[in-house]
Amino acid sequence: MKIAVIGGTGLIGSQVVTDLRAAGHEAVPHSKSTGTDVISGQGLDEAVSGADVVVNLTNSPTFDEASPAFFRTSMDNLLAAADRGGVGHFVILSIVGVDQVPELDYYQAKLLQEQLLAAGPVPYSIVRATQFMDFMDAVLSWTADGDTVRLPATPIQPIASKDVARAVAEVAAGTPLNGIHNIAGPEIFTLDELGRITLSHKGDDRTVVTDPTAGMFAAVKGDVLTDKNAHLAPTRYTDWLS
Repeated sequence: MKIAVIGGTGLIGSQVVTDLRAAGHEAVPHSKSTGTDVISGQGLDEAVSGADVVVNLTNSPTFDEASPAFFRTSMDNLLAAADRGGVGHFVILSIVGVDQVPELDYYQAKLLQEQLLAAGPVPYSIVRATQFMDFMDAVLSWTADGDTVRLPATPIQPIASKDVARAVAEVAAGTPLNGIHNIAGPEIFTLDELGRITLSHKGDDRTVVTDPTAGMFAAVKGDVLTDKNAHLAPTRYTDWLS
């Protein structure tokens, strides 16, 4: 199949393109650097021309109250282009528990993206993933202060980006789900525990202080970012660190 990967040069997109090509598909990456702009609409018709499937992996440049506008405009533009181009399957990557964290603007924006896709004119699939292992350094940086890092004890189920990409590629090459496929890492940690494991592995002697008010994930209630019934990916966090 010919598969247009919008956002195909990023962390997940570049790996999705590699996996799809390895499976024998014609996967074409598109991004701003290739002349495709999901906000202005520039290059979208050309990007989806002749494509059997569109995979949208673009992301809002911010996680704040501006993020819903990004997803509304980008999805409106992409769905219209896909419909004009006769695309038969539209895939997005979302977040496990995205519909259960109304306190976070970004999660509400991703939920809006899902709703726009489900209400749109093209058969679709939504892949929801748990938190990426690859983002742990960024999470640590948000609340670092001198010799301490403050983190809440929010349960998370980290997944390696390579496992996310593989799942997205498999769904993209399959029949539209017209629904949601959940994927997650094989282990559940609290975020503060994961911080201690990460710093210890790196030989970083900073101390992790458990703080229920620290950082973006402090707004998350309960274990909604985990899913024991999801399709479990193989990569364990300590193996990924190594």
